[in-house]
Amino acid sequence: MLVIDLNECDEFMAGDGSLLRQLLHPDNTQVSCRYSLCHATVKPGQATRSHRLRTSEVYYILGGQGLISIDGESQPVRPGQAVYIPPHSIQYIQNTGDSYLTFLCIVDPAWRAEDEEVL
Repeated sequence: MLVIDLNECDEFMAGDGSLLRQLLHPDNTQVSCRYSLCHATVKPGQATRSHRLRTSEVYYILGGQGLISIDGESQPVRPGQAVYIPPHSIQYIQNTGDSYLTFLCIVDPAWRAEDEEVL
């Protein structure tokens, strides 16, 4: 059994400007999985930089409120919502609230630096 505590995961700034904690990735966990799972945070008034992945991605909103943009189409997001981001889509998310915007990022197959382009 593998149980991972978010508070024990190192926080780092991603290329898009979000704060990430990597929970699961096939390169650094003892489980065999093809996806990666990260916890992301965007501070109030900030947005991630526009970027695209070669792979699909899902955001699951945990807290705060925001505006997500995918290929020029924008929509408000709130806790309890999941957003599917198709491969090669230009995307960013903006925190429109006064508290942290937190969400899970599921990338399948697992995120790799060479699969991401920050615009």
